[in-house]
Amino acid sequence: MLQLQGVHAYYGKSHVLHGVSFEVGAGEIVSLLGRNGSGRSTTVKAIMGLVDGEGTIRWRGQDILGRTPFEIARQGVGYVPENRDIFPDLTVHQNLMMGEQRAKKSPRWSFDDMYRLFPRLKERQHTAAGVLSGGEQQMLTLCRTLMGDPDLIMIDEPTEGLAPKIVELVAEYLNELRRRGISVLLVEQKLTIALQVADRCLVMGHGEIVFEGTPDALRASAEVRKEWLEV
Repeated sequence: MLQLQGVHAYYGKSHVLHGVSFEVGAGEIVSLLGRNGSGRSTTVKAIMGLVDGEGTIRWRGQDILGRTPFEIARQGVGYVPENRDIFPDLTVHQNLMMGEQRAKKSPRWSFDDMYRLFPRLKERQHTAAGVLSGGEQQMLTLCRTLMGDPDLIMIDEPTEGLAPKIVELVAEYLNELRRRGISVLLVEQKLTIALQVADRCLVMGHGEIVFEGTPDALRASAEVRKEWLEV
């Protein structure tokens, strides 16, 4: 579904990605791993049209490099940013409405689905999003993106700074996406959850893909983990 070939990306004159190539198949969960500064977040931003890039990025066979973020979103690509970007003055329910894909006659996701996935959001549906805890805001951002009914969802560091119980909820959310056949590109530092949910793992270093394989292959490769992942 998603194909990157020889992708380079820049922040001004700073050359961040150096020929990144990989694919994400239909219904597949791919974990994108690496240390801070390795290029993981820049990769998903390049896919989403948020940074300047060159090379080839195809979604369902169509070249999307150079398109605007809203055009890419309308093609069925969802993005959950690391900083969450909730609307603080709107209620939880209103935030979900902002993500709703109204053009589709039969969307796969409903408000009831969101509240079933994260019952805490149902309890606080009339509360301003700005007063939610960090974990609740993360739940809200994940659900708001799903309300757009994407076929691929890219999630940047969903468990950063969250309590273990909330991390478990995020893992269940990812498993629900798998059950519904949605493709996921997961940017994550926590190896435990990344290896638990992924079909394949990619490891980045210095703006390049330095490893691609199954979770079991990454577990077995102490050399890769030591050089590119461990602190």
